[in-house]
Amino acid sequence: MNRTLKVISLLLSYPSRELQQEIPELKSALSDDLKGSNNEKLLIKLADDLAGLDTYDAQERYVYLFDRTRTLSLHLFEHVHGESRDRGQAMVDLKDMYERQGFEIGASELPDFLPLFLEFLSVLPEDQARELLGQTCHIFTALKERLKKRKSVYSNAFKVLESLTRSKPDKALVSELLEQPDDDPDDLEALDQVWEEEVVTFGGNAGENACGPDRLTRQIRAAARKPDNFSNTQPLQSEKG
Repeated sequence: MNRTLKVISLLLSYPSRELQQEIPELKSALSDDLKGSNNEKLLIKLADDLAGLDTYDAQERYVYLFDRTRTLSLHLFEHVHGESRDRGQAMVDLKDMYERQGFEIGASELPDFLPLFLEFLSVLPEDQARELLGQTCHIFTALKERLKKRKSVYSNAFKVLESLTRSKPDKALVSELLEQPDDDPDDLEALDQVWEEEVVTFGGNAGENACGPDRLTRQIRAAARKPDNFSNTQPLQSEKG
């Protein structure tokens, strides 16, 4: 599963000429991990689509989908209801979890960016990676459904992620996400206003209620589950408060 997560991380990253040139290598990695499976076919279709596009066109499509449509954001905590200060502390706690595993990220990188999160999972033992994936399953399902409505091949990546969790998403959480109205990606003025109203405070001034080692699960509203004792990370569990 580790190779698959790494490949999906790359396929969901901002398209570049270098990425397009690496598509044959990515497809080979998938064959080693998913040989002959439907998941392999879904990801190869996405990879071939990216490879066949002009780089500028691929980049324009990516920005239009994921950067200018908030309900398709690849930042996990953007899909979580709650005050922006809570999301800021969630970023800090998630970054701390990365660092406890020796996974370094750049100062300008937001830890909840899905390609980065998947890259982190790709270096974990499979049971740990699958547990953390399961906590985000409802977000993957909502993104998959929204992308399917747009007939976007990117929905393939989320179909595979949903499959890899081996868990069923919470229907209520999925419905709640899908009830959010889509932003108009062409209305840049309205989009700027939304982002200004929801500035994330990324630091230690998020307030007492925002702290705690279980921030990731609380913030993404995962269904209640028994915590696993991870070898090098603090266990994540679903709890309120």
